[in-house]
Amino acid sequence: MRTRLARAGTVAGGAVAAGLLAVTAAAAAGPPMPDFRGRTLTDVYSAVGWRTRVDIRDLSGFRRHILWPANWKVCTQSPAPGRQLGQETITLGAVKTGERCPGT
Repeated sequence: MRTRLARAGTVAGGAVAAGLLAVTAAAAAGPPMPDFRGRTLTDVYSAVGWRTRVDIRDLSGFRRHILWPANWKVCTQSPAPGRQLGQETITLGAVKTGERCPGT
């Protein structure tokens, strides 16, 4: 009798572990990437968690430093909108809000 209980507990424990693994994998995939193009960098920082790494570069060609995110808008982004976010870095290309995005 004791052996049967141990075996049943092992099977149940394995099922629970498999379920936790599936939940962890789904959580690691994260939500879909929003479309940030045309939005300010402040919007980006508000939408993604503080743990998400965001790399931004100035697309104007002047290699300016981004000191005030509210004055910059997103022109390009990677990963693409709709793709599941994981723990990868979000890469954005931006220009000042009064400027046109290159190629538009």
